[in-house]
Amino acid sequence: MRKFHPWPFLVVVFLLIGNIEKANCQVWEVFDKQLNLEKKISNGDIQLLGNSIRINNWENDLLFLGPDYESFATVDSSSLYQYLEPWIIIKNENKFGAFHEYGEQVMPTVYDEIATYYNLLLARKGNAYFVYDRGKRTTQPIGTFAMARFAKNGQVIAKREDGSFALPLSENPDHRYISLSDPCLDVIIAEENSGLGLINREGDYILKPIIDEIRHLEENYFFARNEAEYLLINALSTDADIRYNSFHKISLEHDVLVEYIHGRLRRIMKNDGILLDIVGMDSVRKVGQHYNVHFKNQKTGLLNPQGKWEVRPTLSAQRIFPGSEGLFGALMGEKFGYINTSGDTIIDPVFDQVKPFSEGFAEVKKGQQWGYVNPNNEMRIPFSFEKAGPFSNGVAIVVKDGRFNLINQQGEMLLENSCEQISKTGTGYFLLENEGLMGMAKPDGQLISPAVYEEIRREGPDQVLVRKGDAYGIIKENGDFILPLHYSKILFDKENDRILAKSKGSVKAASEEIAAEHSQGQKKKKNKGA
Repeated sequence: MRKFHPWPFLVVVFLLIGNIEKANCQVWEVFDKQLNLEKKISNGDIQLLGNSIRINNWENDLLFLGPDYESFATVDSSSLYQYLEPWIIIKNENKFGAFHEYGEQVMPTVYDEIATYYNLLLARKGNAYFVYDRGKRTTQPIGTFAMARFAKNGQVIAKREDGSFALPLSENPDHRYISLSDPCLDVIIAEENSGLGLINREGDYILKPIIDEIRHLEENYFFARNEAEYLLINALSTDADIRYNSFHKISLEHDVLVEYIHGRLRRIMKNDGILLDIVGMDSVRKVGQHYNVHFKNQKTGLLNPQGKWEVRPTLSAQRIFPGSEGLFGALMGEKFGYINTSGDTIIDPVFDQVKPFSEGFAEVKKGQQWGYVNPNNEMRIPFSFEKAGPFSNGVAIVVKDGRFNLINQQGEMLLENSCEQISKTGTGYFLLENEGLMGMAKPDGQLISPAVYEEIRREGPDQVLVRKGDAYGIIKENGDFILPLHYSKILFDKENDRILAKSKGSVKAASEEIAAEHSQGQKKKKNKGA
């Protein structure tokens, strides 16, 4: 068994590099948030886990680092396998162990597999399973099974060699179940000879196993049938709250829960009760989270998830789509147009496909081409694209002649060079891809970099990480370098407001090459603007 050495007062001696550059030596340079070099520290493979966990793999050992990147603990002959907050799973050859993120070892590196669940760990050694409880600070064996795993509610679901199931963390660990499943976070569906039931995270029944049918709807809501009685259930941690029960037929049709009264469709149901009660319905179809409600008198309305009419039942449309800016795409006859909340036709049905409005524009299709229409039924951007996306910040993604580009609301192409692919990031920036390389543009379409990097990622305001080959650097949003392509790894320690960059002399040539290539791209951009 490997040793764990806490060093509460001992720090790793920093390897300070002077002005002499060694060809094969790699060191970490530490910069403050203004990119001023603070110091250089020793070699190794530093990794940031979460916001405050820092580790270093160095000479086959695993070191835990403090805020100053000094080692306060080490594990011999081990490496990081996985970090799942708050657990650090380590590996030595084919065996696994676990640390808490504070640096405390809680399981030695002797297990074949370790799974995590908040303050619990489930470890396997052969067919024997063990659970570590952070609150109790104990590891206990729970039995030998063909398989065991954490359920979503924190119980352990185990399968025995004979095919039966067990809950080894419950108060009745030897009880045998026909099946156990966990479709949601709080409860387990259990099957016994007597029927189906619901079990909470303590392992207790909150709905006894006497039910003929149970279906999970969403979140903690279930639809159940017990002989001729139909139930809508909200599964709480201590109780199964029956929100609605009826002896009229309730069924799930086309992903919509509906109730029949005396054989006629009468109600649209939500998870915990009635969404709409109205006579004359013929059928209901779900459109996203909305509902197309079709009536026997040929009217169709659009109902929202709260049970309110967004478009009142009308004869003008056979299908109505969720809309925005007061207009809704609708199928009227054989073509698509737009109607308002009253069902009045606002834009004539002359299109083969339509999408919702955004910033006063909607994508519409005729034949194989897309264009943009405004609420006044005027084609603002003509049909000229194979694909078209919504406007945001005055910019949309389009495809023309098989190539992606960005356009403004005048229909002008914003990128001089089109791309094989353009996608939008979660922060609204555009990722450009071409011939296996990547670039980036701002939310307003202004180019940050053409597609010349193997990797590009915005890390914060005016800081974009880039990589070419094995060389990393940082550029500003105007494309200028603030750290050259001279590093084999760059980390953003946001908890410390620090940037760590691992230098490597051998990447200097690559840095100069890509800097020149990028500079030419910037010159083209400036010349175009001039």
